[in-house]
Amino acid sequence: MRVKNKKAHVGRRHAAHQHRDGMLSIDYYAYASKIRGWNPGFKVGFALGLLIFGIAADSVWVSLLIFLGMAWLTVGKGGLKLSRYISFLTVPLVFILMSSAAIACNFSFTAQGDYRLHLGFFYVYTTVEGLEQTGRIVMKALGAVSCMYMMSLSTPVTEIVNVLGRAHMPALITELMHMIYRYIFILLEVQNKMTIAAKSRLGYRDLKTSYLSFGHTLSNLLVVSMRRANAYYDALESRCYDGELCFLEEEKPLRAAQVAPATGFAAVLLAVWIWTRLG
Repeated sequence: MRVKNKKAHVGRRHAAHQHRDGMLSIDYYAYASKIRGWNPGFKVGFALGLLIFGIAADSVWVSLLIFLGMAWLTVGKGGLKLSRYISFLTVPLVFILMSSAAIACNFSFTAQGDYRLHLGFFYVYTTVEGLEQTGRIVMKALGAVSCMYMMSLSTPVTEIVNVLGRAHMPALITELMHMIYRYIFILLEVQNKMTIAAKSRLGYRDLKTSYLSFGHTLSNLLVVSMRRANAYYDALESRCYDGELCFLEEEKPLRAAQVAPATGFAAVLLAVWIWTRLG
């Protein structure tokens, strides 16, 4: 275990964001992951490299392999439950499908396209080329999402911040990223407690009362969040905060057992990309 110069431990109370009011943060799964002990720089670099390659390759097969490989790494090696992983994919998948439908479908007052649906006085149509393009976009998006999930569900945010700092990203950006990430869960916790309190007072018994309770919750959330922000800043000040967030960094050396399979997987992706181009 080592501590870098001018770095101090901010605290590990956030280490797992343990179960609070039925909510689990991403950090909980990151700390529980079986590949948490892997070198964080390797995981971040590997995920970002595959993300960039998957987008640049513009190949359905490459994107599919990236998606499957990252899913296996997160679920198979990382130990995350498949049902939980699928639930994580649900939200981006909804947006991806909605966006892809807008790309694939067009409207016309005359019959056009390879596939069409007549809806009264206009047609909704699509083409084979449009469907192929949409398929590539969907797979690229899923591949990119799986790369980010592999990184975030196996690497605590403090380690990601440290990696970005070593990559010479401005400290202001990395610290804002970390503080915003942490504060999201603070606001979720406050909002959840307010909702439970409102429900216990029959604040959601009908539609009108639900609207009123929702409005009161939002207005109170602003006040409470400002109060909590001041309290957390005071906590930082009491721990000698001087404008720089510092973290205790655990030594995690890069091992050949991590690099070799990653290199092999990258070679397979490159071969598939060349094969699809030549074919």
